[in-house]
Amino acid sequence: QVHLVESGGGLVQAGGSLRLSCAASGSPVTDFVMGWFRQAPGKEREFVAAITRSGSRTYYRDSVKGRFTVSRDNAKNTVYLQMNSLRPEDTAVYLCAASGGQFEETKHYYSPNRYAYRGQGTQVTVSS
Repeated sequence: QVHLVESGGGLVQAGGSLRLSCAASGSPVTDFVMGWFRQAPGKEREFVAAITRSGSRTYYRDSVKGRFTVSRDNAKNTVYLQMNSLRPEDTAVYLCAASGGQFEETKHYYSPNRYAYRGQGTQVTVSS
């Protein structure tokens, strides 16, 4: 099992940056595929980014490619989401998630149901 706590959200103007952190406890993050999801009011939860156990591969939804970067600090047992060039449509609650399962296909990374563990989330609001 792993316990996840997100931080780093806030209010930022369009074009600004934020770095979200996901601190894990109970197990090393290297045991899991780690993902970031987001959910805006009235919308379904959607995939944002993921990083493999080895850290050698990362995945992003198309709308954040080139703007967001997922990374991991194994010594701190923490996963990060660096968000640059933020847009109002990025406004949402951002949740960190972990999966101990095996992902045979790329599409598996995009499915929130594949991640058994989730944090409480952190609010990101981007003003225009």
